[in-house]
Amino acid sequence: MRYFVVALLALAGAATGARAASLDAQMAQAIVAGCASHAAGRHQSHAIAVADPGGHLLAALRMDGNGSGAMDFAIAKAEAAAAWGFATARMAEGARETPGFAAAPHVVTVAGGLPIWSADGRERLGAVGVSGEAPADDAACAAAGIAAAGLRSAPAGR
Repeated sequence: MRYFVVALLALAGAATGARAASLDAQMAQAIVAGCASHAAGRHQSHAIAVADPGGHLLAALRMDGNGSGAMDFAIAKAEAAAAWGFATARMAEGARETPGFAAAPHVVTVAGGLPIWSADGRERLGAVGVSGEAPADDAACAAAGIAAAGLRSAPAGR
């Protein structure tokens, strides 16, 4: 019976055109623009990368004054936050508390990678990674970009 109800709910969603929220190119660009605006207001320069839930790059910007290494690191932070679903700053804590975690795939133990959640905080849409300044500044820029797009960096209830 339970499978029948689940199947009916799935069909009902398809019939009404309901679909899960997703991060599109326009929202990704809004995150990049919000982060860049935040950085410019503080006379900072960052590399910014926005990825979908699978860690695939959707939008990126390397602001003036950053080398290609900063962009590579921003992409790695975005991939890590997308893969694990939590901030890279928390990965540093995890690495201290869990032997071997730092060596797991897609782990970055430096702040600046944040997951992106829908405006209502119910669906994880992807992640943003920022590099080029101090880790706390990178994380603040990522959070500002997410907020500028009207999205959240944490699920509902946090």
